[in-house]
Amino acid sequence: MLKTIANLKIGEKAFIEKLCLENIPLKLLEMGCLPGIEVQLIQVAPMQDPLYIKVNGSHLAIRKETAEKISIVNF
Repeated sequence: MLKTIANLKIGEKAFIEKLCLENIPLKLLEMGCLPGIEVQLIQVAPMQDPLYIKVNGSHLAIRKETAEKISIVNF
């Protein structure tokens, strides 16, 4: 099963997989959401969308649809 940011539990950390660069929108790449970088799920909105993540010390809100495209590997 492909593990994505959308599969993380609150507080769980993982690394963005190096092979999923084509699935990350340019806007997120510009904000530091790069392959090999640690990502942590901080919070999930009441309707399960958006997801709030921590990347490079910044908190970002991303749509669940986008989070499902970004594959990760656990520590």
